[in-house]
Amino acid sequence: MRDFRYSILVTIVGLLLAGWWGHHTTGTMAGVWAALVLAMILSVMEISLSFDNAVVNASILKDMDEKWRQLFLTVGILIAVFGVRLIFPLLLVAVATSQGFIEVADMALTRPAEYSAHLMEGHAAIASFGGTFLFLVFLSFILNDARELHWLGKFEEQMAKLGKLDSMGIFITLTVLLLMHQFLPVSPEKKTTILLAGVAGVVLYIAVDSLGSFFSSKADAAAVTGAAKRNGVMGFLYLEILDASFSFDGVIGAFAITRDVVIIMLGLTIGAMFVRSLTVHFVYRGTLQKYVYLEHGAHYAIGILGLIMFYSIYEHVPEVFTGLIGVVFIVASLISSIAYKRKVEAQGYSDKVGEPL
Repeated sequence: MRDFRYSILVTIVGLLLAGWWGHHTTGTMAGVWAALVLAMILSVMEISLSFDNAVVNASILKDMDEKWRQLFLTVGILIAVFGVRLIFPLLLVAVATSQGFIEVADMALTRPAEYSAHLMEGHAAIASFGGTFLFLVFLSFILNDARELHWLGKFEEQMAKLGKLDSMGIFITLTVLLLMHQFLPVSPEKKTTILLAGVAGVVLYIAVDSLGSFFSSKADAAAVTGAAKRNGVMGFLYLEILDASFSFDGVIGAFAITRDVVIIMLGLTIGAMFVRSLTVHFVYRGTLQKYVYLEHGAHYAIGILGLIMFYSIYEHVPEVFTGLIGVVFIVASLISSIAYKRKVEAQGYSDKVGEPL
């Protein structure tokens, strides 16, 4: 429970604020209960959509300097909650409508239906950008020819061999974007938006990945310590962009549950805190070392989520389906991990492949 103490505290405060807001806007106890239920539904939705995000975050944080871990788990949560889930949607609508930030904030509070409609108009760009980044994260994992442990056997082995070709993940992703531009039954203007936003996602991924590799360079021994710290900066940025890619669609999807921006903010904040707590738990309890296929399942869930974001440009995908598909992959990989653990123990080996007990 120690890893979840802050999440529990935020949940209590968030639900109290939701109840107060429900009474403030309706003046009735029915409004209080409705606000509490909606906040809890949104928090559960956020956790289910981002559980795989917690696993992937943990896989990166376990190798990161402790200072940068703490920065991600403190400052990072403020960026994730206020920056991605509140400020960014307001800025998006402000740009789309050519209005001031304060005017848009007032619109979100007083005319939520109008605010929601403007936010939905930006869905194609958000889905294309976020879907592209997430799909590249998946491909970078599945096309890694240095990985020795394969969850899905021959399929992953063949994909890893394909990864020996330089920039194969970028080639596949750009091919998907071009096919969407050519065949999606949407307006020419939206097709252009999809293509440009997708290319922006590719460019950002390449930039973060390339800078991370540059800062990881160990050309001389004296630069190793400084390089590791600078790599922490790139790791921090990578994690924040990854979190944002997960969150964009969740923010828009929340409007299918309620138009109340305050309740959306509170519900998503509670969910985001629990995702951070799960990340902490996975890192400090060695979960990924114990369950070796969990990272595989999370990356497959990320890949599917990226494709779902692409498809949602054409047709709405229920949030329940999006959340459940990720849970299915996580549970399946967890079951496979337990079976693998029992198998290697029976054969006299530890969790580390090929290492004797």
